[in-house]
Amino acid sequence: MKPLVSDQIRGNWATLLSAWNADDSLDLGRIAAEVDALIAMRVDGIYSNGTAGEFHAQTEDEFDRISQCLAEKCSAAGVPFQIGVSHMSAQISRERLRHVVPLAPGAVQVILPDWFPLTDDEAVAFLEGMAEAADGIGLVLYSPPHAKRVLSPEQVGLLAERVPDLIGWKTAGGDDAWYASMRRHVPQLSVFVPGHLLASGVCRGAHGAYSNVACLNPRAAQRWTDRMQTDMPAALELEQRLRRFMDGYIRPFIVEQRYCNAACDRFMAVLGGWAEVGERMRWPYRSIPGSEAERIRPAARALIPEFME
Repeated sequence: MKPLVSDQIRGNWATLLSAWNADDSLDLGRIAAEVDALIAMRVDGIYSNGTAGEFHAQTEDEFDRISQCLAEKCSAAGVPFQIGVSHMSAQISRERLRHVVPLAPGAVQVILPDWFPLTDDEAVAFLEGMAEAADGIGLVLYSPPHAKRVLSPEQVGLLAERVPDLIGWKTAGGDDAWYASMRRHVPQLSVFVPGHLLASGVCRGAHGAYSNVACLNPRAAQRWTDRMQTDMPAALELEQRLRRFMDGYIRPFIVEQRYCNAACDRFMAVLGGWAEVGERMRWPYRSIPGSEAERIRPAARALIPEFME
């Protein structure tokens, strides 16, 4: 597909979760079926190799196979797609990028190298090197709360001024002051916030979500996103229930039981039951037992029935 510009990256983008066999090998068949399901649900876009895709746990051959699968299916169906080329190593991240340029994704997602925190000048040098390797494909900076450097809108704005190929920012968002700063410092970027906060984020200037709630039910996440264009009060009311669900039933896995975020994304897919991704995380990360889905499912049906078809 043609490279996307910032104002073309909008709405509900669903993540491609990895799938592992009992021997810890990659199950590309289940991943291919997952892509087919997402295409059929008509989400705004699909992206691979984010946190939920366990980019940090893939070999380079596995990365290539997943990227090829996504690109072939989305290109054939005319569905926008992005490929995450993130890695803790700048060198490996750049090589991943070089591998996917021929696949023509709409954009690529990157993290800043994450062993030693980069200075501002080092961050610019990294993004400039990635932009050169991307050959005209725009960069989306993924800056999660657990990164070594959590960037402010002003800091991202300075990076965007120096690296025009930076077209998007995936971030945890913030309060009203944060959004005011976002509107002031990064008006040229497509800003994506957490999926369960999307309606209030859109009201304050965000453009979409690489969505955690799409892990639970991509079709419902798309319907909710579309409703924001026609009935924002109803969309905001559903957001309040999504927040209560996430705070009451998903967040405890992270803050009390110390599961990683990707395990929670995978668990929500198991809870929603829309794809056979399985509960298994790749070694050494722990998996949330499937029995927890049976415990939580009645509460989810009561609180957010729209997502529990």
